[in-house]
Amino acid sequence: MPDNPEANAHSRKAALLYSVAALVSLAGLADSIYLTVEHVSGRSLKCTIVSGCSEVLSSPYATVRGIPLALIGATAYFSAFSLATLAAFDYKLAGTLLTVLVGLMFLTTLWLLYLQAFVIGHFCQFCLLSAIVTTILTVLVVIARKAESRQPRTV
Repeated sequence: MPDNPEANAHSRKAALLYSVAALVSLAGLADSIYLTVEHVSGRSLKCTIVSGCSEVLSSPYATVRGIPLALIGATAYFSAFSLATLAAFDYKLAGTLLTVLVGLMFLTTLWLLYLQAFVIGHFCQFCLLSAIVTTILTVLVVIARKAESRQPRTV
């Protein structure tokens, strides 16, 4: 059976998008690890772009049952990296799980932005970086999933 060039093009596009998503998730992982180390060491962060890092990171919303939110973020970004890498190699379940994970990350990001804006009243540049990374991941995964769904089925 001859190769379908259209299917191969969609597959390559999805693989490229998942690969970029894996790389982008590493930026989020680095940001989250940095915040986790700073939180665990008890150091106060100084913002250089916006003011409010200390207020945000010392708020009651910075931990979940004693676990630093940044550590939860690092776990999510590492999982996103792993799943995006597997999805780039055409593991279909990985793409599905990545979609669910990134969707949850995006909803969490929206909630955290709301908290910063309307409850805490301050923004943290490191948290905003994470929000940007998560938004980029969401866009990449949505486009990759659409590229996969456009692949013609071969029998």
